[in-house]
Amino acid sequence: MRTIFVLFDSLNRHALGCYGGSAVPTPNFDRFAKKAQVFDNHYVGSLPCMPARRDMQTGRLNFLHRSWGPLEPFDNSYARLLSQSGTYMHLITDHAHYFEDGGAGYATGFDSWEFIRGQENDPIKAMVEPPYARMRDGLDPQQYPFPDAPPDGVATSGNTDRNTWARSRAAVNGLFRQEEADYPLARCFASALEYLEINRDADNWFLQLECFDPHEPFTAPARYREAVDKRTGETGYEGGLLDWPNYERVTETPEQIAEMRANYAALVTMCDAYFGRLLDWMDAADAWDDTAIVLTTDHGYLLGEHEWWAKSRMPYYQEIAHIPLVVWLPGQPGNGARAAQLTQTTDLMPTFLGFHGVPVPAEVRAHSLMPVLEGGSSGRESAILGMFGGPVCVTDGRYTYFRFPEKGQTAPPLYTLMPAHMAQPFSVEDLRGAEMVPPFDFTKGVPVLRVDCGTGNAQAGFDVLNTWKEGSVLYDVETDPGQTTSLENSEVIARLAGEIRAHMQAHDAPAALYDYYDLPRPGAKTAAPAASEKTNHNMAC
Repeated sequence: MRTIFVLFDSLNRHALGCYGGSAVPTPNFDRFAKKAQVFDNHYVGSLPCMPARRDMQTGRLNFLHRSWGPLEPFDNSYARLLSQSGTYMHLITDHAHYFEDGGAGYATGFDSWEFIRGQENDPIKAMVEPPYARMRDGLDPQQYPFPDAPPDGVATSGNTDRNTWARSRAAVNGLFRQEEADYPLARCFASALEYLEINRDADNWFLQLECFDPHEPFTAPARYREAVDKRTGETGYEGGLLDWPNYERVTETPEQIAEMRANYAALVTMCDAYFGRLLDWMDAADAWDDTAIVLTTDHGYLLGEHEWWAKSRMPYYQEIAHIPLVVWLPGQPGNGARAAQLTQTTDLMPTFLGFHGVPVPAEVRAHSLMPVLEGGSSGRESAILGMFGGPVCVTDGRYTYFRFPEKGQTAPPLYTLMPAHMAQPFSVEDLRGAEMVPPFDFTKGVPVLRVDCGTGNAQAGFDVLNTWKEGSVLYDVETDPGQTTSLENSEVIARLAGEIRAHMQAHDAPAALYDYYDLPRPGAKTAAPAASEKTNHNMAC
C-alpha cells in the first residue's frame, strides 16, 4: 500500500464546490471528490495548528491536558509506528511551526523530510535592515504595522511584539519571490512530484504533503486573483494590500471585507490548481489501484462570518470546526459516494495504521475510518473539540453545544513533559511552581509535569473567554446552519453535557477539568442541569 496524505491549512469546507461552494470554481478538488468518498460530518478536535497535528499523529485529543506544544515522549505517533513497521515515511511541508520550539518531534518522526522555506513569517532571508519604506508601499498599514525605517526593537524578533516581527518578515520574503515557481506552495508540489517519480515503482511508502496555504497571508500570483475578479467582479477596494486579517471583530468596510475574501479565494484557486497536478500524476502513473489519497485540513477560518476574522478568539463556529475530508482507498464500496457518519480529526491516525496493516495502540481513543469506507458505522455518536482553557464544544452532527467554564473558575493546570509555547520554551517564571505528578493512562507509566496555568500558558483558549460574554450556548445546525439563534432545551443540553463528560473520562482528563466545566467528577452521581444554569450565564476565568 502507498498513501498520499495532503494536508492544507485553513482550507474552508464551504470554499469547495464538492461541499456546495460557488464563489470560485474548484475543479480539481471536485474532480477528486467525484472519484473518492466525501465525508459530510467531519469535525476538528484540538485547536489550532499544532494541537490539531498532535491529534492527527496520536489519535487522542490534545486540548484536555495541554495547550500548544511538542510531541511528548510517550505519544504514539503514526509516523514512528509506521516507520517501525517497515513503511517508508516522508514529509514535505512549508509549515514553519514544525521547526519552532513548540513543534518539536513531529517532523523528525518521519524517515526523511523536506522543509520548504519562506512561508508566512519564516525568515528565509537574513535581512538585518529591511527597506521598510519601500515595503510599506502598497501595503495596508493596519495589517503591516511597521515604520518607514528600522528603529530599535523592530529588526529582531526578541525586541518587538511577535505580530510586528511576523508581518515584517513576511513582507521581506515577498521581496524575493520573482515568479510563481518561487511560491512555497508551488515548491511543495514540485518536491512531491519529484518524490513520486523517484518512487513510482516502489511500494509501502507514505507521503505527507503538507501546505500552509490557504492560511494567511493570502498571497498568490496575480493570475489567480484575476480569475476570481473575472468570475465575481472587482471588489471596488482602492488601498494597500489586504491579505492578513487581524484576529479580531470585523470593523472593515464592505469593500475591504470583499477584498480580503477575494484574496483568500485566489489562494484557494491556486491550491486547487496544484492539487490537480497531483491528480494528473495519479492518472499518468496509473496509480489509482495501489495508492490511497487523503485530503483534509486542520481547521477552517472566518472571513467576516459572525462578525469575526480568523480563529482562536471566538466560539468554534461551523466555519472553523466543520472541515472537509475526502478519502480515496482503492477497491472500497464507498468510493464515489458521500458519508454522513460523524468523524473527527483524531480518526486519521488509526486509519493510516489500518491502511498499512499496523495494530492500533491501546492508548488511542479515535475510530478508524475503515468501516465507513466499507459502508459501515464510524463508531461515533458525538465528538468534543476545543482549545485548552477555552470552552469545550460537543456535537452529535445535529446540535453543537458550547460549554463555558463557570463564573469564578481559575485556569486549570496543564500537564506535559515538553513545556513549550509556540516559539519558545516555558519561562522560568512559568515553571516556578511546577511539580511532577502521577501518570495518566496514556503516558505509559511516566509521571508528568503539572504546571499551574496562566493565560500565557494556555495561549489562545482564554482569548475566547475574554471576548464572549453570552455564556454556554446550544445551536441546532440542521435548522440553523449559520448558528444565529441559541436554543433553550434542557434535555438536549443534559444529554450533550453527558457526552462531554464521557469523552473526558475516556481520555483520562484531569479531575480539575471537571470542576472547571462544572461537570461531576468520575464516580460522582450525575444530575441533569437546568437550562437556566447552562445557557446565557456570564463566565470568567
